[in-house]
Amino acid sequence: MSDAWRLTGGRLVMAPVGWRDLEDLVRLKGDARVYAAMLGGVRGRVAVMEELAEEVRAWGGLGYGMWAVRALRGRFLGVTGLQVRADGRGVALRFAFWPEARGYGLASEAAGLALRYGHEVAGLRRIVAVAAEGNLGSRQVLGGIGMVVAETFVRDRNVMLVYASERGGTGP
Repeated sequence: MSDAWRLTGGRLVMAPVGWRDLEDLVRLKGDARVYAAMLGGVRGRVAVMEELAEEVRAWGGLGYGMWAVRALRGRFLGVTGLQVRADGRGVALRFAFWPEARGYGLASEAAGLALRYGHEVAGLRRIVAVAAEGNLGSRQVLGGIGMVVAETFVRDRNVMLVYASERGGTGP
């Protein structure tokens, strides 16, 4: 793992997800409080292992992916990162945090670091993020880090907002 892939904020440390994070990821992605509203919903252990394998490959192939987010003292808070969307909308910023870690600006700090990495290190010109219209917490994070609503679509009768951040870059 490249040290360039590790990021440190004022209150957190982010490292590319790896097999050492499996148990934390199984708990996070298996918890309905965190993943019920996510695309694909709550995941079981096998699905989490399959996703983790893909995320590890992404780091090696693309130089970006998902980070495990921990407090400076090591407590696992959640995940954030950059992933290619299957729907063709491009590279997306994603994040999911334990409910106990919400409301302190940690998601904004982590997502902001991931967004900056995507533009400045990975060279991505455009990064998107998708949030349900009713998900005010995610919308606040995305707007707070400078992303703006670029389009909308409907998924499962829910209005989804596509946020975008565009800067000079060499990638998609």
